[in-house]
Amino acid sequence: QVQLVESGGGLVQAGGSLRLSCAASGRTFNNYAMGWFRQAPGKGREFVVQCTWSGSTNYADSVKGRFTIFRDNARNTAYLQMNSLKPEDTALYYCAATPSGGLGPNQYDYWGQGTQVTVSS
Repeated sequence: QVQLVESGGGLVQAGGSLRLSCAASGRTFNNYAMGWFRQAPGKGREFVVQCTWSGSTNYADSVKGRFTIFRDNARNTAYLQMNSLKPEDTALYYCAATPSGGLGPNQYDYWGQGTQVTVSS
């Protein structure tokens, strides 16, 4: 089992920045690819970004150049730095862990409870 706890969400004006954190406990953090997903009201869960155990990354086109994922394996924590935020980034953001490295939400075995990000115009 892996337990994930997100933090760092909040309310920010368009153009602002936030950094989300995802603290992991349980099994060896290094063995898992970490991903961030988001879900806006009335919409499905959307892939945002993934960082594999080796540090390789994949970003959704909508966030490329604005969001950065990085992980601190010594602290068992993954981060999502979000810059140049837009109102359409407003959503509940989830971190997730997968041993397989796949990108779709059904590839992920463990999920956090989510942290709300609201971007005002």
